[in-house]
Amino acid sequence: MTPRPTDETFWADLSEKLVSIALAAAVVLTAWSGFQASKWSGVQANSYAAAGAKRTESIRLSTLAGQQAQIDVSLFVDWLAALNEELRSGEVTLTSARDYVPDEGTLSGFLYVRMRDEFQPALRAWLATDPLANPDAPATPFDMPEYRLAAQEEADRLRAEADALAQRAREANQTSDDYVLTGVLFAG
Repeated sequence: MTPRPTDETFWADLSEKLVSIALAAAVVLTAWSGFQASKWSGVQANSYAAAGAKRTESIRLSTLAGQQAQIDVSLFVDWLAALNEELRSGEVTLTSARDYVPDEGTLSGFLYVRMRDEFQPALRAWLATDPLANPDAPATPFDMPEYRLAAQEEADRLRAEADALAQRAREANQTSDDYVLTGVLFAG
């Protein structure tokens, strides 16, 4: 016959079992916290890497847009100087800037047809405002809403994506830190 446990033995056994269960739970929760911290560190690293790649491409496109703007400005200034000289010499006559039709036999016509496709809508819209006679016309085509640089717009979009990814990385870092702290608390 097995001896009947005393109250003291019962409580000691129960206490031992409860401590074992608590320790096992702490081990499992500490391991889980470590796994989560590692997982969120990976999200952080991947997000920072993607943000860096998008930022690099954004800078490349922004540089390209700056180069395109320089080309547009240079050709516009040269075209304007050539047109002004042709108007003074009588080689070209205009009653309104709206009437301008490029003649490739003139320097202004030669330059006009070589302007970038992306710049031409702004130039045409600017000429339609009759800047030679209309004092309210914008000073240059670069002030027109039609003047757009697709490379700059894409650069701005990529920069916004990079900023969002960097924010995601910072949040993942905080989440990882929270799990590390949780693991430390469970291990303690």
